[in-house]
Amino acid sequence: MKENRYDDEEFFSSYSHMERSEKGLQGAAEWPELRDHLPDFTGKRVLDLGCGYGWHAAYAADHGAEYVLATDISRRMLERAEEANSRSGVIEYRNIAMEDLELPGSSFDIILSSLAFHYIEDFPAMAQRISSWLVPGGSFIFSAEHPVFTAAGSQDWYYDDDGSIMHFPVDRYFYEGKRDAVFLGHHVVKYHRTLTTYIRSLIAAGFAIDDVSEPQPPQSMMDIPGMKDEMRRPMMIIITASKRQ
Repeated sequence: MKENRYDDEEFFSSYSHMERSEKGLQGAAEWPELRDHLPDFTGKRVLDLGCGYGWHAAYAADHGAEYVLATDISRRMLERAEEANSRSGVIEYRNIAMEDLELPGSSFDIILSSLAFHYIEDFPAMAQRISSWLVPGGSFIFSAEHPVFTAAGSQDWYYDDDGSIMHFPVDRYFYEGKRDAVFLGHHVVKYHRTLTTYIRSLIAAGFAIDDVSEPQPPQSMMDIPGMKDEMRRPMMIIITASKRQ
């Protein structure tokens, strides 16, 4: 069963007060790095999987995309996206889990996904479907929680008796699968997979890996409480791939 915590009123309220929710792309620490990976959107058909508030869909539309299909499992997310990032005639928002999406082959030039794949159980199968939706030579760019961050499951630091951070746990790395994570004070089901699984799944689906990066917080955000600690371990990974001709 696909979990959808974002339609839970209490959880969604907590999420809506995050820096990235209130400030959009400028409030997302990984955005400068992700932006540098994006291709030219001019005249392109774009699919945004797990679009959330629609920030990336709107960015694509504002930079020349001909059509953007932005999907999300959360009704609340899409209501906010329609309010904040509607682009009439360009963006279509659709309420559906990405695993249930059925689309014609070779119907998109660019496929994006931001911090969504750690919520799906079967990434290899998803990579195969994404490849089928892309035209040959098409671009696939996504961010996800880093395997170092998802491995142990708790996604929290170890603290000393005074409450100071000691270190971040990395455990059960090669045991892929479901994790009971705590996000915004709520228990959330996420899925851990290794870096090898990400890379090999893409290659098996017909992709060439163009770039892999582990985004660091920009210097402009270092004054935000807790941000300097994000330099102590990777939280996210960005992978850029293209469908082989």
